[in-house]
Parts: sequence; structure tokens; C-alpha cells
Amino acid sequence: MRAVRAHDRDAPVDDLVVEEAPYPYAGEGDVVVKVRAACFTPGELTWPGSWVDRAGRPRSPVVPGHEVSGEVAEVAVGTTGLSVGQRVIGLTDWNRDGTLAEYVAVEARNLTPLPADVDPVRAAALPMPGLTAWQGLFTHGQLETGQSVLVHGAGGGVGMAATQLARDAGARVLGSGRARSRDLVLELGAEEFVDLEQPAWEEAVGLVDLVFDAVGGTVLDRSAAVLRAGGALISISRPPTVRPEDGRAMYFIVEPDRHHLAQVVDRHRQGRLRPLVGSVRPLAEAPDAFRTKSGTAGKTVIAVA
Repeated sequence: MRAVRAHDRDAPVDDLVVEEAPYPYAGEGDVVVKVRAACFTPGELTWPGSWVDRAGRPRSPVVPGHEVSGEVAEVAVGTTGLSVGQRVIGLTDWNRDGTLAEYVAVEARNLTPLPADVDPVRAAALPMPGLTAWQGLFTHGQLETGQSVLVHGAGGGVGMAATQLARDAGARVLGSGRARSRDLVLELGAEEFVDLEQPAWEEAVGLVDLVFDAVGGTVLDRSAAVLRAGGALISISRPPTVRPEDGRAMYFIVEPDRHHLAQVVDRHRQGRLRPLVGSVRPLAEAPDAFRTKSGTAGKTVIAVA
């Protein structure tokens, strides 16, 4: 099969090539997915987990990408819940070859069915931002209807998903970012836009029940001051160093989850959650897309089949 692979851990992005690679092996609990479309995270080849297996042993070359939509091509012995030909979407493991390939082996529990009326190319942009937003808001943030949430970085991929999901859940949403994101953030459902380029942005916020941070730096440090008593500060950028006096603060990394992803897909199907797709490029152009993605708006989707 054809796949995007990196061989050099010291210069992985420069080293990316499209080449022939072995067809993936499906172990117990796995399925092989024929990839229709896939997405990647620009910095993922700098993650230590990208270059080791689950036992911590070095592995090379590696196939990047962790978001996938496609059809089940093979079901391994001992795998249940999915069948050959079924349309699926998922977020794959960090320590295995990824989705920028014609086929990928995935744990079945990391995949959820993709309805026939959902576009597989747009769907490929859902798993990482959608799951991250869902877990940050509801699993860790315990957001409830009627509460207020400040989403830092509301114009980015995860922030856009968090803004839409929080508004859909009946929360009052304040979205932050740079001034150029104002119109988009308000269009997505935020009641107010908070300009982080203003020196005293906290005054525009007041107090909220939840802060969901995708920015980090001093923005994260200053966010503890805007939490109500009993509130939660949830970050995906780094562990909080300034903690609220009467509340929770935590950092988390998104985990694949079939049930959470099914909720995300259902909201997308109903028009209640839309991903921002920046461009769609073929597999042959994936190395160039990887090199030029940083700082551009929207998810780059790689159309494989």
C-alpha cells in the first residue's frame, strides 16, 4: 500500500515521503480500515510517543496521522462490534502507525459507525477537536446546562468545537482569541467575544463556572482569577501552575473513546457541530501539507481514496 512515512526522528517533517509500505497487521481486537480521508496534527512527529511502541521500544519508520474515516476492510479474530464494509470514523492510538495511508490497523473500540448521510471527508476533521472538546467540557469540566464557560482559543479547531458543544448544551459561552477571530467566534454561538490582545481582558469576563484553555502561557495563568467558587480550570496546553483558591485545575490529553465520538458525530449529523476544513489535498501532497499547515486556518484533510 502507499503511505506517508518519516524515517528520521531528528528531522521528521523534512524527511516525510510517500512510499510503499507493508499492509498493516490486525491483531486481536483490531480492524483494518480502508482510509477514505485522514487528518493530522502539525506537531505530532515531535511527540515522544510517535517514535515508540506501547512497550517503549523505538520504532521507525512511522506513519503519522490519528484521525480517520473510511470502511472496515478486515476484522481480526476475536474482534466484535464492527463488520467488513461498515463505514467508520475514529481517533487512533499514539503508539502505532497512523492514518496517512491507504490502510490502517485500529483498535475497534476506538472507532464508531459513520452514518451513510455524513460526508467522510468533512467527518475526518471531527475526531481530534471534537473528542478533545467533549472530554474537556463534559468529562473533566462537568459542564451543566445554565452554567457559564470561557473558551480560550475559540477560533482554533478545538476551541471552535468547544464553543459549539457548550452552546448546544445550554451553557453561556464566552469565546476568547485575537480580534481577527471575533466574527467567527460569535457566529459559532458565543454570546461574547473576549479580546486577548486587550491588557485587562479579565474585566470583560467577570466570573465563570468553567475555563477551557487551548492557549496556555500567561492567559492560562491569569484564568484562575475568573473562576467562581467550585469552578474548574481545564487546559490542553500545559498543566496549570496558578491554581484557583476554591476550585479544580487540571491538564489532560484526549483519549480515543467510541461513545464520546458517537455523540460528536450525532451532533455533526444534525447540523449542531461543524468542523472548519481549511483544505483538502491528495495523499501525494500530504508531506507538503504537513510542512505548511502550521498557522493556517482550519483542518487540512487528506483525501486518500
